[in-house]
Amino acid sequence: MFTGCVEFDLLLPEDSRSLKAKRSYVRPIVAALRRFDVAVAEVGDQELHGRSAIGIAAVAGDNLHVQEILNSCERHVAARPEVELLAVRRRVFGPEDE
Repeated sequence: MFTGCVEFDLLLPEDSRSLKAKRSYVRPIVAALRRFDVAVAEVGDQELHGRSAIGIAAVAGDNLHVQEILNSCERHVAARPEVELLAVRRRVFGPEDE
């Protein structure tokens, strides 16, 4: 079994200076990522207006499948015109990891 996780650091548009406006950008991204059958949530920068950190976790039987899922999620987030993808942090854990 392989487990992969990725965290996206996002810069939101200038008009996301309130919690309500911020949610209007983050919620559709989180909802769209769920169609990849991953666990997804806003995992950081909740207190910052204009920034968000979204985390994703995936589990599969082989490393290649986990990498494909995470790559698809990353391409989807990077293609969103309303946000700027600042950083991506990724880890994959396999049977030999403790």
